[in-house]
Amino acid sequence: MRTLVATLGMAALTSVQAAASEVETSAGPMQITAMAEGLEEPWGLAFLPDGGFLVTERDGRLRRYPGGDSLTGLPEVFAKGQGGLLDVLVPRDFTSSGTVFLTYAMPVAGGAVTAVGKGQLTDDGLTGFAPIWQAPDPMRGGRHFGARLVEAADGTLYLATGERGTGPDGLQAQDPQRGEGKVIALLRDGEPAITQNGWLPGVISLGHRNPQGAALDGEGQLWLVEHGAQGGDELNRITPGANYGWPVIAFGENYGGGQIGEGTEKVGMTQPVTYWDPSIAPSGLMIHSGAGVAEWSGDFFTGSLKFDYLSRLDPEAGFAEERISAPETGRVRDVRQAPDGSIWFLSVSNGAVYRMAPRP
Repeated sequence: MRTLVATLGMAALTSVQAAASEVETSAGPMQITAMAEGLEEPWGLAFLPDGGFLVTERDGRLRRYPGGDSLTGLPEVFAKGQGGLLDVLVPRDFTSSGTVFLTYAMPVAGGAVTAVGKGQLTDDGLTGFAPIWQAPDPMRGGRHFGARLVEAADGTLYLATGERGTGPDGLQAQDPQRGEGKVIALLRDGEPAITQNGWLPGVISLGHRNPQGAALDGEGQLWLVEHGAQGGDELNRITPGANYGWPVIAFGENYGGGQIGEGTEKVGMTQPVTYWDPSIAPSGLMIHSGAGVAEWSGDFFTGSLKFDYLSRLDPEAGFAEERISAPETGRVRDVRQAPDGSIWFLSVSNGAVYRMAPRP
């Protein structure tokens, strides 16, 4: 199915004591409360089982809340352009393992690569941090690292990589032996979780441009949001072995105008479930369980980096979009559902973490 998008607890954990503001939504009035402030380019958010949370800052810092301490033991990152310290994942077995996974732009000879690493979280920082996977081919430039990371129910890690800004003439995303523009399945030690004949070990799907959000639905199905060029941002349902088309097909056009590739469809290439035109620059992806807000059960939430709102997509209404806009929703980078069902998001414009929940 393909449609054009139609034109929507957890206790306070930090020293931030800002009063909650209120926004009207399809599910009634919601309160938005600042949970952390003073961040620089926040990129990824993850909850800890003790009620705390972690936030990455793209320049290379990992902060732990409550308190906001900058942790030690982090990897060196390529903090140029869109590169740096990117996503953070706290796995389900954290209570016993203490493991935290990070994605980042790794500096290497010849440029940088998208990488995944892990370490043990202590009171002061990460110990024993080491990379477990990195893209095999270094590239110059600082664009489109992708790097969202999701854990499946069986512990498999799904990594979404960008095509590194190679543009409509670069076919790296179509090359099954390369790591750019792919979804990659990894075991906890970084070994491939799947092997497809003729493809780089671990690669599940190809033809992605710049994935900036990834999430699993209630049935364990993986979904991505990814940036198009000028128009054509996509929501994709990920199927092993599928080719999502970039840059052979696209719903956007070249910057400044002009068709990309061969048009909007081609035999053997998978269509998006829905797309945005004009682009909203979607970032972060969460599929709500319905906890605390039954009306939103199964709905998709992503942020708009371009137009400063939270986007709610309703699958039961053809993925029609509700735009939740407030002073707090400036350049939303990541969106997560907390254990109590509240919706947390990162605002780059405000350098803050916010919690949105129904008015008590």
